[in-house]
Amino acid sequence: MNQETAIKTISALDGRYARHTAGLEEIFSEYGLIKYRVYVELQWLKFLLLDLKLATVEEEEVRQIDAIYEQFDVQSAVRIKNIEKETNHDVKAAEYYIKDQLIDAGLARIKEWVHFACTSDDINNISYALMMAAGRRQLQENHRAVLSKIESLGRQYRGVPMMSRTHGQPATPTTVGKEFINFAWRLRQEMRTLEDLPVHAKINGASGNYNAHHFVFPEIDWISASIRFIEHYLGLTPVLYTTQINPNNYLSAILHAMIRIAAVIIDLDRDMWGYISLGYFKQRLKDGEVGSSTMPHKVNPIDFENSEGNAGLAISMMEHMAVKLMISRFQRDLSDSTVLRNLGVLFGYMMVAVRSTAKGLDRIEANESAIAADLEANPELLAEPVQSAMRVYGESEPYEKLKSLTRGKRITREDLIAFIDKLESLSEPIRQDLKNLGATEYTGLAEALVERYFNDL
Repeated sequence: MNQETAIKTISALDGRYARHTAGLEEIFSEYGLIKYRVYVELQWLKFLLLDLKLATVEEEEVRQIDAIYEQFDVQSAVRIKNIEKETNHDVKAAEYYIKDQLIDAGLARIKEWVHFACTSDDINNISYALMMAAGRRQLQENHRAVLSKIESLGRQYRGVPMMSRTHGQPATPTTVGKEFINFAWRLRQEMRTLEDLPVHAKINGASGNYNAHHFVFPEIDWISASIRFIEHYLGLTPVLYTTQINPNNYLSAILHAMIRIAAVIIDLDRDMWGYISLGYFKQRLKDGEVGSSTMPHKVNPIDFENSEGNAGLAISMMEHMAVKLMISRFQRDLSDSTVLRNLGVLFGYMMVAVRSTAKGLDRIEANESAIAADLEANPELLAEPVQSAMRVYGESEPYEKLKSLTRGKRITREDLIAFIDKLESLSEPIRQDLKNLGATEYTGLAEALVERYFNDL
């Protein structure tokens, strides 16, 4: 798309963010949907001829059938849209297009096997299932890119001590790397869930009972035949118990997995935004960029903000679709049709979000001096190990005494040392260990947990 065309698009996905969504148009556009319909119709035709042997075809004729799909292009889709102007039915238009192609190839004798015993949703539900499978693969590639960046940062900064914040307040130290690995583990879990979910498809007629199939060919085991077709010809998972339409349980499950991934991404975006505002991370500068129209000193965390906004849009759509697409009046209504056509939009928002997060992660580096200074400025973080030692060695009211010293107050290291010196229950070696302990050493097993994460991969 040239700049003149892009600047007049209604959707940001087709204009401003088109570079991030490249490739999705081959899957989720009107062209993509039409092409998938043609593919499904032709695969069903081949199944009827080659597996069920309802008509005889030669090898060369099979190659001619395959060529209809292999040579399918945008002009082919336009021809189908022109046929649709007469039929006012999109799936029927694809059927007529294929029949015309068969006639042109000298295969008119088999043209009435096209769309045999099918209802429109037999073709549509499989097409959308194939689209979801393809979209998932493309999205997962981008998830893996973000995961790789998070893991790299986790490994790089695994031993860098950092003050954690619970309720936004100074809390027990952690390491920069461990905080990245927390996100890596969560993202990896949801990616695995998304990858493992089956994609269901059905081809069982107008009310899901193989009525027409069984009436004309009662000797064929149509249930087993449909399973073979969906598994072997399409690589999908059969669903047998349906009305006219696929109940879309699989689609809802995939969308809910994607919602959780988007939630992890937003959580990471917000934390990175916060850490940048605290000065814990610096953003690498790029010549020519402007952070503010009036404040030239600013380097804004815009990539993480962009990601958060687009992930939120994706979640809102996914939450609606995950419920709406499981609901249909009686055996069929068409309220799902216009909703399904927007699957590409939510994939687009997800793609922009994930790529923006990846871009943001590419530009950051830990400001270790600022992180260390924050630890040094908050010696009250060591109240926890002091309290734990007091409990172990029999000091009375350990929590209450430390609460009196530290709650809502800023204390100095000297204040803490003076407090430790007054504790009667501690042996001298333990007292010295506590007095010598710095917040940078009090990170527990954070670094070991990072190592374990990588060892468990």
